[in-house]
Amino acid sequence: MQKYGVNELRRMFLEFFESKGHLAMKSFSLVPHNDNSLLLINSGMAPLKPYFTGQEIPPRRRVTTCQKCIRTGDIENIGKTARHGTFFEMLGNFSFGDYFKTEAIHWAWEFLTECVGIPADRLYPSVYLDDDEAFRIWNEEIGIPKERIYRFGKEDNFWEHGAGPCGPCSEIYYDRGEKYGTGPEDVMGGEGDRFMEVWNVVFSQFNNDGHGNYTDLIQKNIDTGMGLERLAVVCQDVASLFDVDTNRALMDLSLIHISEPTRRTPISYAVFCLKKKIRYHVLNAQPSYRLLLKSNTTGS
Repeated sequence: MQKYGVNELRRMFLEFFESKGHLAMKSFSLVPHNDNSLLLINSGMAPLKPYFTGQEIPPRRRVTTCQKCIRTGDIENIGKTARHGTFFEMLGNFSFGDYFKTEAIHWAWEFLTECVGIPADRLYPSVYLDDDEAFRIWNEEIGIPKERIYRFGKEDNFWEHGAGPCGPCSEIYYDRGEKYGTGPEDVMGGEGDRFMEVWNVVFSQFNNDGHGNYTDLIQKNIDTGMGLERLAVVCQDVASLFDVDTNRALMDLSLIHISEPTRRTPISYAVFCLKKKIRYHVLNAQPSYRLLLKSNTTGS
């Protein structure tokens, strides 16, 4: 498997889905517009909610993006796992009432195994507990043996983030090998870092009103999310998100500008770099957001 860089993987993904008839759109602002359910954009689909619900007409029914995201809910996991970050880029391909499960699963497999060159025998798909259609596609059309396809419940294989479109999902995990863990959590569905989720395709067909009430959307949609840095971890065979080429270069550069006591702790300078990236991307945000950012980062 070739050790592609972060910038190469971003370009490869967008070009792949452009070849499948998708419109490549630029990353949206980290500050949501007309969405009171979020303080900051936390996923690739978040800025596209009106297209999923049918409230607005998309520029094309097939869209692909690489969206900058912030997830404050993952802060407690920083430094504890290899796969969590608060600021990251999310690769996504989206269908607004166009293609659905069959095409989404086939293209996911094609990109990972043929374009990126990830060995098929190190990839393991999962599906929602009672999603027999997705299970059949993986088994009969992609050719994955039944014992390599995992069925998980709502906590693992039903995607939702606040109010808005949601639905069951199918994830693809990569086995990083025993050198990254042999403990009881280093299994499919475990909390260890051996099996890393790299792809999540959401079959977005419901709307959550924010209070746990679900209604059918007027159209069935596809919402794919794949962490760009996670994919780079797999390709570059490095220990964590902070060790991929772009983050490593940023952290090495920052060593020049921070004090010796802070420099001795890898996680502390990783957080330092993260704060600088966040400040840059919300520089043109509303004054209230800049004030919030300043109050949350000063002195820490």
